[in-house]
Amino acid sequence: MLVCATLFWACNFMVGKFAFFSEIPPMSLVFFRWLLVWLILIPFTYRELKKNIEIIKKNLPLLFFLALTSVGLFNSFTYLSLVYTQVINASLFNTAIPAIIILLCFIFKIEKTNRYQILGLVISVLGILSIITKLNLDILLSLSFNKGDLIMIGGVISWGLYSSFLKKKKFTLPLLTLVHILCTFGLIFIFPQFIYEFSHGQIIDFNINLFYILIFLALFPSIGSYYCWAGAVSIIGANRAGIFLSLIPLFSTIMAIFFYGEQFQFFHLIGAILIIIGLFLSNKEIKNA
Repeated sequence: MLVCATLFWACNFMVGKFAFFSEIPPMSLVFFRWLLVWLILIPFTYRELKKNIEIIKKNLPLLFFLALTSVGLFNSFTYLSLVYTQVINASLFNTAIPAIIILLCFIFKIEKTNRYQILGLVISVLGILSIITKLNLDILLSLSFNKGDLIMIGGVISWGLYSSFLKKKKFTLPLLTLVHILCTFGLIFIFPQFIYEFSHGQIIDFNINLFYILIFLALFPSIGSYYCWAGAVSIIGANRAGIFLSLIPLFSTIMAIFFYGEQFQFFHLIGAILIIIGLFLSNKEIKNA
């Protein structure tokens, strides 16, 4: 489930970049993507929604928070970042998410954290720094980072919060129903973003490219990934699931090189090696716990 989720999300970066090349406004893409997801899911989930209405009402604060951090913010940050940075850079920032999850789970006392995870966390952070600084100390000292990279930090934090607090979910709902609930509440947060973009003259052009993009995004990075991710977190926990997010930049890098001719450079290699070592140590700790 985790491999499928990360592969679909890697494709999300590729499609997000294609949307930029096709002059599709990022907030409009997010809004119509999740609106289509809502329409696709409603025939399959409306009975479960009625059946579980009391559970939904009792857990509204948590559900709203999960919807805000996942549907409402993460995708907006991602598509907006791809306007300014390349696929490899944006996707590599996802390697920071396991570190954020471990840190947030520790801060909010959601899951225990100990020495192997801490060591893996530190090594992964060194790998991240290698990538965002391009092994150039001047970039770090001057803080002259790419604008898209900085925007993606917002996405990293929002997804870390979502994954961490997903583990606090004590109620049980069918996974597709949960996805639909998050989609419904998420649209409440996305709509103002769409209106703001529209009011500034960024109007979406409804054509065949947009149709194909929306269908793909609705079925795979939206329904497929969220279903697999939520199911996996409920089985093995947020910390261990978060480690697998490092597969996203691997898949994205391969596709970005093949489709967009982006270059995988030496600093990417060093960063990736450090992240994989951190990944191994973090996973080893969980298995031995």
